[in-house]
Amino acid sequence: MSTHAQDLVTLDEPEAPPAPRPPRRLRRAAIVAAAAVAGAAAYAFWLWPAGSTAPAGYVTVAVDRGPIEQAVNATGTVNPVSTVQVGTYVSGPIQAIDVTFNSRVKKGQRIAKIDPAPFAVKVREAEASLQNAQAKVGGDRADLKLKTLLLERNRALLARNLIAQNDVDTAETAYEQAKALLALDQAAVALAQGSLEEAKVNLRYTDIVSPVDGVVVSVNVAVGQTVAASFQTPTLFLIAGDLAKMQVDTNVSESDVGRVREGQPTTFTVDAYPGQPFHGKVAQVRNAPITVQNVVTYDVVIAVENAGLELKPGMTANVSVTTAKRDQALRIPVRALRFRPDGGGGGTPDGRAKENAVYVLAPDGALHRVKVEAGIRDNQRAELLQGHLHEGDPIVVGLQREGTDAPAPPKLKGFKGLKHL
Repeated sequence: MSTHAQDLVTLDEPEAPPAPRPPRRLRRAAIVAAAAVAGAAAYAFWLWPAGSTAPAGYVTVAVDRGPIEQAVNATGTVNPVSTVQVGTYVSGPIQAIDVTFNSRVKKGQRIAKIDPAPFAVKVREAEASLQNAQAKVGGDRADLKLKTLLLERNRALLARNLIAQNDVDTAETAYEQAKALLALDQAAVALAQGSLEEAKVNLRYTDIVSPVDGVVVSVNVAVGQTVAASFQTPTLFLIAGDLAKMQVDTNVSESDVGRVREGQPTTFTVDAYPGQPFHGKVAQVRNAPITVQNVVTYDVVIAVENAGLELKPGMTANVSVTTAKRDQALRIPVRALRFRPDGGGGGTPDGRAKENAVYVLAPDGALHRVKVEAGIRDNQRAELLQGHLHEGDPIVVGLQREGTDAPAPPKLKGFKGLKHL
């Protein structure tokens, strides 16, 4: 092929089209989108929601206003207000039992009986002894009457010089002896009467009766069982008073008992009714210490109404005693009182953190230290008594745990309120 032909072939080949330029509208849309993302990031930075992680790596919670309660927590046991252990004064085999568990009894009602046969024999013996003593007294009175007549007759004869003085002295001695013997036998009659009364009392004690109105909680005896009351009275029955009124005996530590007062409201739960709170009031703060393994606690008695009889004796109660309450308090998180930007706790010589300041996250990302004075507190919030803080101010409670690394400690500034930053 000639050179001219080659040139013609080259000229006939089409040229590659130039690369297309992006339309102006697409470029403008990209710029607008980038600006929107940047604006949203800035908005999220300045107005980060309370309780969330701020962009600077700090977790903040806003100061708010609401109710706050300070409470003392303890565990205790539900018990009847009055519980009587019923035993027996005399010994012998149980002949009959008239009640069982959960039986309602009245004061003076018989609940069991001991075999009365040996005590009835003692009564008859005491009656015979009394009759014997009374018979002796009758004989002594007759003898004393005779000795009195002899003495008077001898004195009359002596006045007429018919007998010697010795006869009169003998008659007086016999009179005095008869008088003393009568007194002695009268004392024996009184002793026999006492023995008879004792035998009758023991016979009455064979009927075991309820000393109070209440409910039988436990029965520790069976028919035919022999009980012995020689050294220590055995407990046969346990009778609770009015189960519609109960009490919770709690063990409050010595560090918390100073805040507990009579009349304070309480709330507690039991395992038998999960999620159902029961309410009561502090009835008594007992001064007797209870020491277990060098831990000192005090018994705080809580009075509880139990009209529905849901509470049973012996249940374990988780008690919360409200020691102070505010309805509309300015609240700050307790974690904020312990937060320090350098990771330290601002400790005192005794090892506790100085909880007298919090840190506020400003819009420019800097932390501002604010001195505060906290009042009552619960597990999450504390009452703000003094401090230049306002409702809604973001308070730092900790560093971000996930995501970007925590920033370097920021430059601290004086704080006069977010409105002036």
